[in-house]
Amino acid sequence: MDEFFSPLTQITVNVFPLWVVLMICAGVFLASLMDAIAGGGGIISVPTYLIVFAGLPAHYALGTNKLSSAVGTMFSTGRFIRQGYVDWRLFAPAAIFSLLGAVGGTWLQLHTPDVVLKYLLLVVLPVVAVVTLRNHNWPDETAAMQFSRRAAVVWAASLIIGAYDGYYGPGTGTFLMLIFIRLGKMDTRHAAGGVKVINLASNIGSLFTALTAGTVYVAVGLIAAIASILGHYLGAGLAIKNGSRIVQPTVILVLMLLTVKVGSELLFPSFWK
Repeated sequence: MDEFFSPLTQITVNVFPLWVVLMICAGVFLASLMDAIAGGGGIISVPTYLIVFAGLPAHYALGTNKLSSAVGTMFSTGRFIRQGYVDWRLFAPAAIFSLLGAVGGTWLQLHTPDVVLKYLLLVVLPVVAVVTLRNHNWPDETAAMQFSRRAAVVWAASLIIGAYDGYYGPGTGTFLMLIFIRLGKMDTRHAAGGVKVINLASNIGSLFTALTAGTVYVAVGLIAAIASILGHYLGAGLAIKNGSRIVQPTVILVLMLLTVKVGSELLFPSFWK
């Protein structure tokens, strides 16, 4: 395992001023709080790391973000599991389909320009946000539906959105949440619990890859992970307690932030490289 952390262990927290470490923790906390409720936390955490790691390759920001994110996601996922909001018969296979989709999406990204997807998202995201905002009937109870039909929706969505995650990524959890609720007829809490399982699987896979490549500042990532744990734990509690009352407006916020992110990537591409 030593090769995973070299030259990472050469970088200590002392390299970063205290205010920088606090800035990372603040950004990661807010991102994790949002991510546990409705997904999309990377929209906040990734820019935070990119700003702090300015001058370094973006891979280090992304890799370190995966460490803090994966650790925090474990706690929010665990909270949903303990409350009984994860249907393993549905979501164990869904996690596998998501991983397969992510592999395919990553391969596709290597062979096609992602600018096409970004322009498409600029058209789609505002429409999705308006539709979500206008529909006030987010369920707090799962509607009756044959398991085979619900499984088809969940597994197909996991494969397709998993491919999107591998190809581009931001907002993956939010899109899954919308599909599980709207097409899978699931209640808000069970949909969120399933999304956490899928996100955790993809985060672990990405983290392992980043550690193997040596693009994770472990010391910084572990400190930020404390803020991530707190944000995920509180966010999961809010989602479980309040259901659609807090999840729906958070989804709207994520869609708006994602629109801004996509637009900024097209206007200021150098910031994201």
